[in-house]
Amino acid sequence: MRLTSEKALEMLENAKGKTIDDGWIYHSICAGNCAARIAEALNLDVEKARALGYIHDIGKLVGDYQDHIMNGYLYLKELGYDEDYYNICLTHSYLNNDYLCTAAGIPRNIPFRTEFIKNHKYTIYDKIINLCDLMCTSVITTVDKRLIDVITRRGAYYNTQYHVKETYKLKQYFDDLLGYNLYDLFPEIKENL
Repeated sequence: MRLTSEKALEMLENAKGKTIDDGWIYHSICAGNCAARIAEALNLDVEKARALGYIHDIGKLVGDYQDHIMNGYLYLKELGYDEDYYNICLTHSYLNNDYLCTAAGIPRNIPFRTEFIKNHKYTIYDKIINLCDLMCTSVITTVDKRLIDVITRRGAYYNTQYHVKETYKLKQYFDDLLGYNLYDLFPEIKENL
């Protein structure tokens, strides 16, 4: 079943006040809107990109924040949504098909997740959500500012440098696809610095 951006946004709106902090909701809305703008510039399915961005952190609604990746995957799968929607819950935090390439510190080795990330063929939508997750707080910003935000809150680990380097490669990948600096799509970035 396809998940519309309207339904995904409704899920986020209904989540307000039901978790420790609503910050993830505003982050998810920002990520969805960011993804839609990138998808439009690349002539992709804007609706799908927006819905994926909105829903990528939904696991924070249904369980412990630390387990939001698996919780979101299982939650959306159980609701009967198409695999692209529940898979984004798994892929959004990991670059390069590597569960160690994450900003969240040293991940626990959950065998299913580790194998999924290793073997999943990342789509352009997976990559867009990877990037938007790394460009959004509650507002759109540069990957530099977002990475500093994450490192300040979560700390630096042995995999942090690797993740930072791969984040810049991902941003460059989209610059190359577009033929110009991705940030040109987001003039409001200057206001959010």
